[in-house]
Amino acid sequence: MSRRHRAQKRDIIPDPKFSDVIVTKFMNAVMKDGKKSTAEGIVYGAFDRIEEKAKSDPLQLFHDALKNVMPSVEVRSRRVGGATYQVPVEVRPERRQALAIRWIIGAARNRNENTMVERLSGELLDAANNRGTSVKKREDTHKMAEANRAFSHYRW
Repeated sequence: MSRRHRAQKRDIIPDPKFSDVIVTKFMNAVMKDGKKSTAEGIVYGAFDRIEEKAKSDPLQLFHDALKNVMPSVEVRSRRVGGATYQVPVEVRPERRQALAIRWIIGAARNRNENTMVERLSGELLDAANNRGTSVKKREDTHKMAEANRAFSHYRW
């Protein structure tokens, strides 16, 4: 992390099919070893499966799923006089989005379906319906913040 300047935010080009920047970010998070076309195939394949399963707009369902997984508070470690406290803090909007994307993809990778397309579509459908592992992760984060509310005066 540079001490001189804050890192510049790069402009992200919207994806070719839906012209959505968030879908591109999601695709980049799915991507491994720089294989963008494979990641693109996985994400678009998952969207196609969602469309045929849910009979609704996959882009809208994707945004609903992301909104359901985004955490509003999280705990951060703060060291005060030899003791480490878990201090609840508000989450910045960019970080909320990044965490939601990361949690959905992580939960999809740990599912038991055969292909990544099936796993991702299943997790997105679950997240849109407020169930599944990624939504549980958000709930756990909120519970942790609620449990440590007593330390909120150590916020910086």
